[in-house]
Amino acid sequence: MQAEALRAATEEQYLQAERQSPSKHEWRRGKVVAMAGASPRHNVIAGNVFSALKVALRGRKCLTFPSDQRIHILATGTYTYPDVAVTCEKPTFHEKDQDALTNPKMIVEVLSKSTEAYDRGAKFADYQSIPSLMEYVIVSQTERRVEHFRRLESGQWLLTVAEADGKLSLPSLDCEIPLAEIYVDLELLGETHESPPPPSAITIV
Repeated sequence: MQAEALRAATEEQYLQAERQSPSKHEWRRGKVVAMAGASPRHNVIAGNVFSALKVALRGRKCLTFPSDQRIHILATGTYTYPDVAVTCEKPTFHEKDQDALTNPKMIVEVLSKSTEAYDRGAKFADYQSIPSLMEYVIVSQTERRVEHFRRLESGQWLLTVAEADGKLSLPSLDCEIPLAEIYVDLELLGETHESPPPPSAITIV
């Protein structure tokens, strides 16, 4: 089935098409959403976060996944692709989709203009329903600013902001990532802002 025909689809139709699709799509409450290609700036930042976490967690029996790793949120049925995900337990996968991780401990999203409202709103609400998730990190493209949400024992989420030359502290992973590592090499791009999404991109409204 063509992805364009799957804007409304059952879970089974979505999974069948996604396994064969050269591009990525999310599935949310019966709706398929195509993921537009990311800007070079977005990709460099996401790659820096992935690399920094790989180094920080080496030898810790944690797995760090890049943006091609599909996540399934059992409580809502959503399938999504965060920019980075980490699990420090034996990974578990959805019974209908052995490629979809169900127990991330931490998730990172790099903000884009077309997805910021979703990453902060409905997507974060879905992520909060994952029992294993302890930390959610939102990374800005346009300034050195990282927002870190940590789940408390009460179930509430505590927000801490790191800026400029600060550090991202991740208590559940017992590590820190300097913001300098997250934003390294961006000057090589010769740009300061993300590119606008292409007009044909399908975005969640």
